[in-house]
Amino acid sequence: MDDASVTRVGLRLSDCDQEILMSQALKLEPSAADPADPWSIPIDQLNVAQPSLFKQDAFWPYFERLRKEDPIHYCADSKFGPYWSITKFKDIMAVDTDHKRFSSDWTYGGITIRDPEPDATMRLPMFIAMDPPKHDAQRKVVSPIVAPDNLAKMQGLIRERVGKIFDGLPRNEPFDWVDRVSIELTTQMLATLFDFPWEDRRKLTRWSDVATADEDAGIVDSQEQREAELFECADYFMRLWNERVNNPNPGGDLISMMAHGEATRNMDRMEYLGNLILLIVGGNDTTRNSLTGGLYALSKNPDQWAKLKADPSLVENAVSEIIRWQTPLAHMRRTAVEDVEMGGKTIRKGDKVVMWYVSGNRDTDVIADADKFLIDRKNARHHLSFGFGIHRCVGNRLAEMQLRIVWEEILKRKLDIEVLEEPSRVLSTFVKGYDRMMVRINA
Repeated sequence: MDDASVTRVGLRLSDCDQEILMSQALKLEPSAADPADPWSIPIDQLNVAQPSLFKQDAFWPYFERLRKEDPIHYCADSKFGPYWSITKFKDIMAVDTDHKRFSSDWTYGGITIRDPEPDATMRLPMFIAMDPPKHDAQRKVVSPIVAPDNLAKMQGLIRERVGKIFDGLPRNEPFDWVDRVSIELTTQMLATLFDFPWEDRRKLTRWSDVATADEDAGIVDSQEQREAELFECADYFMRLWNERVNNPNPGGDLISMMAHGEATRNMDRMEYLGNLILLIVGGNDTTRNSLTGGLYALSKNPDQWAKLKADPSLVENAVSEIIRWQTPLAHMRRTAVEDVEMGGKTIRKGDKVVMWYVSGNRDTDVIADADKFLIDRKNARHHLSFGFGIHRCVGNRLAEMQLRIVWEEILKRKLDIEVLEEPSRVLSTFVKGYDRMMVRINA
């Protein structure tokens, strides 16, 4: 423990006390969660799909080795079963844009490395976990909400809300950026998109966390609790659906769009819930974790922060670099529907194929100095964070706009935001995010 850490948390230890603590620490057995050196593990036993690695931000050397030695890698044994890791940028693009041979369909297992629980009563069809033509028809129903003309209408509202959030933050005292800024802003935006009761908007955050949480993350105690809370979500949204389905002049919110859309108005309860969870998670996690990750990246790279303050015209490019550097969803999964040859390997029909976006975004064969955070990076929008092909993130422009406005408002106010400690990260191989990040705005 260094002197700065001792001062920051308000402790004062004598030299003798520190020596005692250090001697006790040396006697402790290594934690089971401590990552092993990936370079010493036989390559056929390398397993990057360990939530603890993502919690500790310790997965980077695993992907570095896979990209160098075995970019199409088969892992025979993991908590999620056997799976293929696709770790290079161009290979990920090849899988992502080949929906005919690599299926997203929920009946094969869907879009995450975790398979549905064998005894789970909940199966959630959603359009991101469907193949054409049903995918295309359902996606088309909701896509107008993020059309350019609609985004232009929302811009002023987002800027007003961002300003209120920043003007209401404390000065010269610590607070949690994740809760006060990242969650609050994205939850407000979700409430607007759904025309959701404002006073209950934090329910959206809770449902998003419940839907994506690893079973050991402490978010839910059991699969039964997860299902109970998501059924509560379904019941709440069914009431909103019933209020809007017979409106002869439907509004422009997502519920009204689905209630009146030809491809979505006859969905059963589980399909409705599945698409709700997709829209909630998609609207929440990507922006929420990029809002936190962007501030963290700038705090770790003060030269880039200084560059941004000196030239605010770099904000839009910086936003793309933030999204690449953060990669808020670490992976997407597909299932091979036929035998496929890739990189000298045979992926068999039925195999689970995991595209590690977080690895592809650090592939130096495609992105120069990929491990560096550079706000003036050329071609910064050429990244994998939004996916490619038919499943490319439908709300990517909205996410970029929210992030751009946040940084414009920070610069306009000349806020001196200090990150006080390493953030606490989410225990998940899917959502690459943050639970908590303590900061202080120095007045």
